[in-house]
Amino acid sequence: MSGFVRLGLISDTHIPEARFELWPQVFDAFKGVDAILHAGDIHDLVVIDQLSDVAPTYAARGNGDDGSGGRPVQPFDKRLREGWVLEFGGLTIGMTHDVPIPEYPPHLTVERAMQRYFGRTDIDVLIYGDTHVEAIDTIGNTLCVNPGSPTYPRNLNTQLGTIGFLEISGGKAEATIWQLTEDGIEPFNWGKWRRPW
Repeated sequence: MSGFVRLGLISDTHIPEARFELWPQVFDAFKGVDAILHAGDIHDLVVIDQLSDVAPTYAARGNGDDGSGGRPVQPFDKRLREGWVLEFGGLTIGMTHDVPIPEYPPHLTVERAMQRYFGRTDIDVLIYGDTHVEAIDTIGNTLCVNPGSPTYPRNLNTQLGTIGFLEISGGKAEATIWQLTEDGIEPFNWGKWRRPW
């Protein structure tokens, strides 16, 4: 897919653990995107079905999808993989659930994670989840994006959290994080939260 591309980014939905279903604001916000990338910890594949009604959906298998914490192991589904390498707008996008950001201890690096999950390190954009903490960083030549969690932001109790978008145009990618609100979404207020590192 070339030209202008807009991707919806989501992770750590934890349905039905967090709540019975995703907030309706998520589906409204993703209307019109070219694809949705879910970076894992779905917990019920109905979430992929519902997101697929909005746009083609790709999902990473998170630790919670593999039975962590006594949760049910999610069955095989062609839309659910440990790691994806996708091409959008002339860029290579890798997606998995757990990536060591920040890179600590020193032997856990983004480069080693990319080699493990994708078998290569020439990834333009890396989408990941797991921490429930929204983040946009550039590590080496890779734009790394964690959209946070729409249901358990920063591992707090169930509440309106965050999603993200990745826009690709002219071979360049720009990521944004958005806060879910009662009325829809608004740009995430980075100043409200201090980075954990």
